[in-house]
Amino acid sequence: MKITGIEAIHLRAEDPLIELFDGSYDDCVLVVHTDSGLTGIGETESMAPAVQAIVRGPSAHNHARALSAVLVGADPSDPAELWHRMYEATDYIGRRGLAMHAIGGIDLALWDLRGKIENKPVHALLGGAQRDRLPAYGTIYPMARTPEGVRDQIAEGQAKNLRNFKFAADPWWLDDLALTGSLLTAARKQAGDEAHLIIDAALSYRTAEEGARLIPYFREVGIWFLEAPLPLDDVDGHLEMSRHGLPIGVGDLGLTHVREFVEMMDRGGASICQPDISQVGGFTGILQIAEAAYKRGKRVITHGYKTNIEIAANLHFLATQPNTEPLEFSLSHSPLRWETTREHFPVEEDGCVRVPQAPGLGVTLNEETIARYRFVQK
Repeated sequence: MKITGIEAIHLRAEDPLIELFDGSYDDCVLVVHTDSGLTGIGETESMAPAVQAIVRGPSAHNHARALSAVLVGADPSDPAELWHRMYEATDYIGRRGLAMHAIGGIDLALWDLRGKIENKPVHALLGGAQRDRLPAYGTIYPMARTPEGVRDQIAEGQAKNLRNFKFAADPWWLDDLALTGSLLTAARKQAGDEAHLIIDAALSYRTAEEGARLIPYFREVGIWFLEAPLPLDDVDGHLEMSRHGLPIGVGDLGLTHVREFVEMMDRGGASICQPDISQVGGFTGILQIAEAAYKRGKRVITHGYKTNIEIAANLHFLATQPNTEPLEFSLSHSPLRWETTREHFPVEEDGCVRVPQAPGLGVTLNEETIARYRFVQK
């Protein structure tokens, strides 16, 4: 079997709040085609036109190659080997950032394809699942600006059987601390005392001193951990934030390589790695991060705010890990979130989601959605 082509599809839905930080309305789906007719699918959290350029080329030279030029004609049976080929072929322009995003989306598709070739789910290829269900938490963004609105947002997630929740912050949280405190209190009351509450600061603070102003309110409602508090270049600031006693999670907003996670763990005080599997080189990349984290006694909780393609990928990865960690379950209203695949992953009554058991990732593209939301630059 040979790879015959790599397709990078830009999907885009109308975003009513496009000025906000919400990537669920824009997506890049990767499809690996073969001469046997089998295909593998993945996606990446990135700027789709840039990923398309990295995939299509043309190549500049042998260390700045288009990823399609690297893969077309290759045997797809060993995704890890192909990952290293892609990484080495883009080391002049890549190693971090956009090139890793493109490699990540393709790597997911290659593992999906290998699973279909061997008639096995991806988790079986990664060493075997340790569990067949995972607890989930619902991610809510943007946060409503009234206590009543926040309670309604939590209630919407509870209607989907979710028991734990994450709110992504905005800079306005710092404008009126009393209001923000009242919103967090409303979230806690609606969710209940047993629920885990997570705050994703989403890089809303410019300095550790600024971010620390909200720490008392986070303590009052008992948040589980604080995600992405500062710009990722501010390693010292992360260390300072970690000294407030709240677990700090990092990674989903810009880290793309295992060495960057190592720096944040060793120098930045991070206790939780939160890689986006599509941005860090797919399964092949995230396994490197997990190995480094576990050597340091740290946790790995995947980021996932795209479609059911990424949810499936995260389920496969988390199912194989030594400890049970929660699945991020986006509550975005984007049609891409819910309609990109024909398969869905409902949250069951106890707040858990089942791990796919079909070959590969266990998802197929909804061609009607692809046709409706395919975006072509004019």
